[in-house]
Amino acid sequence: MAGGWASDSAVQEQIDSSIEDAVARARSQLPKGESLRHCEECDAVIPEARRRAIVGVRLCVNCQTEHDRENAAFTGYNRRGSKDSQLR
Repeated sequence: MAGGWASDSAVQEQIDSSIEDAVARARSQLPKGESLRHCEECDAVIPEARRRAIVGVRLCVNCQTEHDRENAAFTGYNRRGSKDSQLR
């Protein structure tokens, strides 16, 4: 149940919007094009099985793992906001 000026479906709309943003972000990070034979970052050979499994792969497993670890800190947008941020 929403309160104030918000409609009763406002919470669900925020959830849906957050999920749509996350899906769009994930899709935008999918590799595109032809797979590389050597890693973009370290020039290691990318195995044929990996190139066939992930179309457009650009990084070896080690570099991809590091890349994923760095991007895991991304939190997205805080649509809800806290009372503290609203009071400032």
